[in-house]
Amino acid sequence: MRHILTLSLFLSSFIINAQVFEDATQIEPLKIGATIPAVEVTSYLGKSKSISKIVSEQKTVLVFFRGGWCPYCNKHLAAVGAIQDQISELGYQVIAISPDSPEKLSENIDKNSLKYELYSDASTELMQAMGLAITAPERYSNMLLDFSDDKNSDVIPVPAVYILNTNGKVLYNYVNPNYKERLEEDELLEALNKFN
Repeated sequence: MRHILTLSLFLSSFIINAQVFEDATQIEPLKIGATIPAVEVTSYLGKSKSISKIVSEQKTVLVFFRGGWCPYCNKHLAAVGAIQDQISELGYQVIAISPDSPEKLSENIDKNSLKYELYSDASTELMQAMGLAITAPERYSNMLLDFSDDKNSDVIPVPAVYILNTNGKVLYNYVNPNYKERLEEDELLEALNKFN
Protein backbone atom coordinates (compact mmCIF):
# COMPACT_ATOMS: atom_id res chain seq x y z
CA MET A 1 0.00 0.00 0.00
CA ARG A 2 2.85 2.39 0.87
CA HIS A 3 4.41 1.82 -2.60
CA ILE A 4 1.11 2.70 -4.30
CA LEU A 5 0.82 5.91 -2.26
CA THR A 6 4.42 6.87 -3.07
CA LEU A 7 3.82 6.22 -6.78
CA SER A 8 0.64 8.30 -6.79
CA LEU A 9 2.37 11.17 -5.02
CA PHE A 10 5.21 10.98 -7.54
CA LEU A 11 2.81 10.94 -10.51
CA SER A 12 0.70 13.78 -9.15
CA SER A 13 3.80 15.95 -8.59
CA PHE A 14 4.94 15.16 -12.14
CA ILE A 15 1.51 16.13 -13.55
CA ILE A 16 1.45 19.37 -11.54
CA ASN A 17 4.79 20.42 -13.03
CA ALA A 18 3.84 19.43 -16.59
CA GLN A 19 2.33 22.69 -17.78
CA VAL A 20 3.02 25.82 -19.77
CA PHE A 21 3.06 29.06 -17.82
CA GLU A 22 1.89 32.36 -19.26
CA ASP A 23 4.72 34.37 -17.76
CA ALA A 24 8.35 33.68 -16.79
CA THR A 25 7.73 34.89 -13.24
CA GLN A 26 5.15 32.11 -12.70
CA ILE A 27 7.42 29.13 -13.38
CA GLU A 28 7.95 26.34 -10.85
CA PRO A 29 11.42 24.96 -11.63
CA LEU A 30 12.47 21.53 -10.44
CA LYS A 31 14.09 22.05 -7.05
CA ILE A 32 17.37 20.89 -5.53
CA GLY A 33 16.98 17.31 -4.32
CA ALA A 34 14.36 16.42 -6.95
CA THR A 35 15.03 13.92 -9.73
CA ILE A 36 14.64 14.78 -13.39
CA PRO A 37 11.86 12.96 -15.26
CA ALA A 38 12.60 10.17 -17.74
CA VAL A 39 11.57 12.11 -20.85
CA GLU A 40 12.90 11.45 -24.35
CA VAL A 41 14.85 14.11 -26.23
CA THR A 42 16.24 13.97 -29.78
CA SER A 43 19.84 14.50 -30.89
CA TYR A 44 20.76 16.66 -33.87
CA LEU A 45 21.15 13.36 -35.76
CA GLY A 46 17.48 12.58 -35.11
CA LYS A 47 18.05 9.82 -32.53
CA SER A 48 15.77 9.79 -29.47
CA LYS A 49 17.07 8.99 -26.00
CA SER A 50 15.80 9.36 -22.45
CA ILE A 51 17.37 12.32 -20.66
CA SER A 52 17.70 10.15 -17.54
CA LYS A 53 19.70 7.61 -19.57
CA ILE A 54 22.00 10.36 -20.90
CA VAL A 55 22.56 11.70 -17.38
CA SER A 56 23.22 8.22 -15.95
CA GLU A 57 26.36 7.99 -18.12
CA GLN A 58 28.16 10.90 -16.40
CA LYS A 59 27.54 13.74 -13.96
CA THR A 60 25.93 16.51 -15.99
CA VAL A 61 25.65 20.24 -16.51
CA LEU A 62 22.21 20.53 -18.11
CA VAL A 63 21.52 23.82 -19.89
CA PHE A 64 18.08 24.88 -21.13
CA PHE A 65 18.08 27.58 -23.82
CA ARG A 66 15.30 29.31 -25.73
CA GLY A 67 16.63 28.50 -29.19
CA GLY A 68 19.27 29.22 -31.81
CA TRP A 69 17.40 32.40 -32.77
CA CYS A 70 18.18 33.97 -29.34
CA PRO A 71 21.43 36.01 -29.25
CA TYR A 72 21.62 35.80 -25.44
CA CYS A 73 21.38 32.00 -25.65
CA ASN A 74 24.06 31.79 -28.33
CA LYS A 75 26.38 33.93 -26.24
CA HIS A 76 25.73 31.75 -23.17
CA LEU A 77 26.23 28.48 -25.09
CA ALA A 78 29.55 29.79 -26.41
CA ALA A 79 30.59 30.88 -22.89
CA VAL A 80 29.87 27.40 -21.52
CA GLY A 81 31.80 25.96 -24.46
CA ALA A 82 34.79 28.13 -23.55
CA ILE A 83 35.06 26.41 -20.14
CA GLN A 84 34.09 22.94 -21.32
CA ASP A 85 37.59 21.55 -20.76
CA GLN A 86 37.50 22.71 -17.13
CA ILE A 87 34.02 21.23 -16.72
CA SER A 88 35.25 17.93 -18.18
CA GLU A 89 38.26 17.90 -15.84
CA LEU A 90 35.81 18.07 -12.94
CA GLY A 91 34.09 14.95 -14.30
CA TYR A 92 31.01 16.48 -15.91
CA GLN A 93 29.47 16.35 -19.37
CA VAL A 94 27.55 19.31 -20.81
CA ILE A 95 24.11 18.81 -22.38
CA ALA A 96 22.01 21.67 -23.79
CA ILE A 97 18.28 21.41 -24.54
CA SER A 98 15.99 23.65 -26.59
CA PRO A 99 12.69 23.34 -28.46
CA ASP A 100 14.56 23.75 -31.77
CA SER A 101 14.16 21.01 -34.36
CA PRO A 102 17.11 18.57 -34.62
CA GLU A 103 18.11 20.14 -37.96
CA LYS A 104 18.38 23.60 -36.39
CA LEU A 105 20.47 22.20 -33.53
CA SER A 106 23.06 21.11 -36.07
CA GLU A 107 23.29 24.69 -37.38
CA ASN A 108 23.72 25.98 -33.84
CA ILE A 109 26.56 23.55 -33.13
CA ASP A 110 28.40 24.79 -36.21
CA LYS A 111 27.63 28.48 -35.62
CA ASN A 112 28.91 28.45 -32.04
CA SER A 113 31.69 25.84 -32.57
CA LEU A 114 30.21 23.70 -29.80
CA LYS A 115 31.80 20.42 -28.79
CA TYR A 116 29.08 19.35 -26.38
CA GLU A 117 25.75 17.70 -27.14
CA LEU A 118 22.58 19.61 -28.03
CA TYR A 119 19.21 17.90 -27.85
CA SER A 120 15.77 18.86 -29.11
CA ASP A 121 12.77 18.95 -26.80
CA ALA A 122 10.43 19.86 -29.68
CA SER A 123 7.51 18.20 -27.85
CA THR A 124 8.29 20.56 -24.90
CA GLU A 125 7.56 17.61 -22.60
CA LEU A 126 10.86 17.89 -20.72
CA MET A 127 10.75 21.66 -20.21
CA GLN A 128 7.15 21.34 -19.01
CA ALA A 129 8.07 18.56 -16.59
CA MET A 130 10.98 20.68 -15.33
CA GLY A 131 8.57 23.56 -14.64
CA LEU A 132 10.36 25.87 -17.12
CA ALA A 133 7.92 26.08 -20.07
CA ILE A 134 6.31 29.41 -20.91
CA THR A 135 4.19 30.74 -23.75
CA ALA A 136 6.53 32.78 -25.95
CA PRO A 137 5.75 36.44 -26.55
CA GLU A 138 3.98 36.95 -29.86
CA ARG A 139 6.88 39.02 -31.23
CA TYR A 140 8.94 35.79 -31.42
CA SER A 141 6.40 33.83 -33.49
CA ASN A 142 8.10 34.10 -36.91
CA MET A 143 11.52 33.17 -35.52
CA LEU A 144 10.09 30.27 -33.55
CA LEU A 145 8.36 28.85 -36.61
CA ASP A 146 11.70 28.91 -38.45
CA PHE A 147 13.39 26.90 -35.69
CA SER A 148 10.64 24.53 -34.55
CA ASP A 149 8.86 21.52 -35.98
CA ASP A 150 5.59 23.53 -35.81
CA LYS A 151 3.95 21.36 -33.12
CA ASN A 152 4.68 23.57 -30.12
CA SER A 153 6.24 26.58 -31.77
CA ASP A 154 4.83 28.99 -29.19
CA VAL A 155 6.45 27.31 -26.15
CA ILE A 156 9.98 28.09 -24.94
CA PRO A 157 11.87 27.39 -21.71
CA VAL A 158 13.04 29.98 -19.25
CA PRO A 159 16.85 29.66 -19.55
CA ALA A 160 18.27 27.48 -16.79
CA VAL A 161 21.36 25.55 -15.71
CA TYR A 162 21.17 22.39 -13.60
CA ILE A 163 23.95 20.32 -12.06
CA LEU A 164 22.90 16.66 -11.84
CA ASN A 165 24.43 13.51 -10.44
CA THR A 166 24.25 10.22 -12.36
CA ASN A 167 20.94 9.37 -10.65
CA GLY A 168 19.43 12.52 -12.17
CA LYS A 169 19.21 14.23 -8.79
CA VAL A 170 19.37 18.03 -8.89
CA LEU A 171 22.40 19.23 -6.92
CA TYR A 172 22.20 22.85 -8.06
CA ASN A 173 20.04 25.03 -10.26
CA TYR A 174 20.19 28.53 -11.68
CA VAL A 175 16.92 29.78 -13.14
CA ASN A 176 16.28 33.45 -13.84
CA PRO A 177 13.02 34.74 -15.38
CA ASN A 178 15.06 37.56 -16.92
CA TYR A 179 16.42 35.86 -20.06
CA LYS A 180 19.16 38.50 -20.37
CA GLU A 181 20.81 37.38 -17.12
CA ARG A 182 22.72 34.09 -17.33
CA LEU A 183 24.90 32.07 -15.00
CA GLU A 184 28.47 33.34 -15.30
CA GLU A 185 31.24 30.87 -16.10
CA ASP A 186 33.11 31.43 -12.82
CA GLU A 187 29.91 30.88 -10.82
CA LEU A 188 29.27 27.61 -12.66
CA LEU A 189 32.82 26.38 -12.02
CA GLU A 190 32.56 27.38 -8.37
CA ALA A 191 29.30 25.43 -8.02
CA LEU A 192 30.83 22.36 -9.73
CA ASN A 193 33.85 22.45 -7.43
CA LYS A 194 31.53 22.25 -4.41
CA PHE A 195 30.28 18.83 -5.52
CA ASN A 196 33.74 17.29 -6.18
